Amino acid sequence: MNVPINRLVVIGIGLIGGSLAAAAKQAGACREVIGIARRQKTCEDAVRLGIVDRAYLQLADIAQELGAGDVVFISVPTLSVEKQLVICRDSLSADVTITDGASVKGSVIESVRRVYGELPAQFVAGHPIAGSERSGVEASDPDLYKQHRVILTPTDETGAEHQSLVTDLWRAVGAEVLIMPVAEHDEVLAATSHLPHLIAYSLVDTLAHDSENENIFRYAAGGFRDFTRIASSDPIMWHDIMQANRDSVLSSLDLFTDNLSRLRDAIEASDGEHMLGVFTRAKAARDHFTKMLTKQAYSSSSMPDKLISYIAKPSKTVTGELRVPGDKSISHRSIMLGALAEGITEVEGFLEGEDALATLQAFRDMGVVIEGPDEGYVKIHGVGLHGLQAPPGPLYVGNSGTSMRLLAGLLAGQAFDSELTGDESLSKRPMNRVANPLREMGAAVETAEGGRPPVKIKGGQSLQAINYTMPMASAQVKSCVLLAGLYAEGETLVTEPAPTRDHTERMLNGFGYPVEREGATAKLSSGGKLQATKIEVPSDISSATFFMVAAAIAPNSDVTLTHVGINPTRDGVINILRLMGADISLANQREVGGETVADVRVRYAPLKGIAIPEDQVPLAIDEFPALFIAAACAEGQTILTGAEELRVKESDRIQVMVDGLVTLGVDALATEDGAIINGVGGESAAFGGGEIESHHDHRIAMSFTIASLRAAADIVVRDCANVATSFPTFVALARKAGMNLDVTES
Repeated sequence: MNVPINRLVVIGIGLIGGSLAAAAKQAGACREVIGIARRQKTCEDAVRLGIVDRAYLQLADIAQELGAGDVVFISVPTLSVEKQLVICRDSLSADVTITDGASVKGSVIESVRRVYGELPAQFVAGHPIAGSERSGVEASDPDLYKQHRVILTPTDETGAEHQSLVTDLWRAVGAEVLIMPVAEHDEVLAATSHLPHLIAYSLVDTLAHDSENENIFRYAAGGFRDFTRIASSDPIMWHDIMQANRDSVLSSLDLFTDNLSRLRDAIEASDGEHMLGVFTRAKAARDHFTKMLTKQAYSSSSMPDKLISYIAKPSKTVTGELRVPGDKSISHRSIMLGALAEGITEVEGFLEGEDALATLQAFRDMGVVIEGPDEGYVKIHGVGLHGLQAPPGPLYVGNSGTSMRLLAGLLAGQAFDSELTGDESLSKRPMNRVANPLREMGAAVETAEGGRPPVKIKGGQSLQAINYTMPMASAQVKSCVLLAGLYAEGETLVTEPAPTRDHTERMLNGFGYPVEREGATAKLSSGGKLQATKIEVPSDISSATFFMVAAAIAPNSDVTLTHVGINPTRDGVINILRLMGADISLANQREVGGETVADVRVRYAPLKGIAIPEDQVPLAIDEFPALFIAAACAEGQTILTGAEELRVKESDRIQVMVDGLVTLGVDALATEDGAIINGVGGESAAFGGGEIESHHDHRIAMSFTIASLRAAADIVVRDCANVATSFPTFVALARKAGMNLDVTES
């Protein structure tokens, strides 16, 4: 990597400073590496070990050599940084870039202000998140920072050229550079690093005073050794950190002490429910630790997430028996209603995708004990309609519009304030469609500009039932209002302009909470309660659709999809494909937990273009990206109307699909509420090769992947990470069926 750094001067050639020096030399990140140490022997050892090119006892000895393009890295205990800053002020020009590695940034920034009387542009505060129980110059490791994070906490005064130089240096040695405000850094590190070290030191010190300590340490298991390893870190460094970050550490320590005290009381009282709640929440948090840090603590990262691309090579056919994951809509609702029920609800077939897991985590954050998921099995310890607790912070639901909109209805009736946030894609989606009817019911709901997330809900409001006629056909809006109706005085009625999926109504009835249906209107009254039940989640027809279309367009294909939910409010895709001439048969049809399921067999047959009946559009709204692929392979013109809802999904699915089809050589035109697609018919290639942008939309990504079955060349689909939100086994099943699909990361 070509980095425009002349000299790197490291003040303090211990583990942190020495490792950066060694890594910079190994990577060729600068012309020369110079070390500054307090002891002559350290200087000699650093040169002898090849960690630095030369070393001195004082910065002043080389200060006159330094200028623009040179970087000074201060790597000394936190409370010693100020002394080094004084030396830098007195000996270095303003052209020299200065940075540090202290783990408390507020303390360092205060020191800089005291020393310089201001925050000079040349200073870039930083903190490498890496370490070892070893210390000293001999511990220097050129690989210490590879695939580790380095947090920079620049201020408004920080010079862009200096920040760029420090960023390039860290990236050159293999680190990922993140940007974070000073105060947030110190709070996050107090909780995730400083507090664990404090606990480890205290635990070892406590046991060392035990009369049986010899046997305790002799027979300690691996978990004890792993946890207390950090108590071997440099005591002086941690003494300084605790003093420098006192307020944030005390805040985290108080929270931990309170939680530990409650756990002690639970153990004393044999309160298994409380203990299980602590242990299940902790396990889930630990299992998702990296994701939690990335999405919350490090949300202002300057580095983009890794991009996943699919390379779909032309394939001839798909065959076999496949079972796709559980229905996402039902998985969401099983967690929500199970949490509000009285008793223990058991769920089989739960979809372990990111969207459904976001709902699960939200209820854990509100105090619900949830065991699993374990291979689709989830056990929910319901707290009743009024048993939810205030979450510790905003409820982050990732990319899940279902989670946000349905939770808004439930949270409107709670006694506590709440806030719903999501990822970049979800943050662009409209939420006034649920906020407005909730406001009519008396809820206090705030959204960001344009009715976008985050959604803030003030608790303690008295909700009143309404008779709501929806302006659009949306199962999410219908469900939101009905769920708010559980807490509203009187009878809540929701009338839809066209049929939408009715999983909420079916499941409420399954939990013993009566919902009546009169024509297009669903209604319920408050004052009831939900009783725990067992739920078997059928396979998701939306996920099955990709393989249904794959078999329908690829000659000689024969695919059977087992245990698929064919709820009559969700079977539009089957009806539409049959109208186009697809050979689809249903077998083993049965009822499972109030939902109709069947094995769906699809064999190749030539398709023809049709005008899609508008009454089928709401019944297949999520399946249209895949149906666009079918239309491109059909003979003649396919016309879709009445589907404006597609423009406000994870992406503008009408425009994104049409743009992708045109890229692949298909004659397609987007209209205000649909599309016109002129298919090629026959069995020859319907698509050329090319690159497709999925725009963070999982259904776009999967749809263009199956297009490869009728493609003349490779189709590269960019930005496919969100496929995990609904279909985590898509790649494996596609390969099993016979598709030639590669996955790359960049």
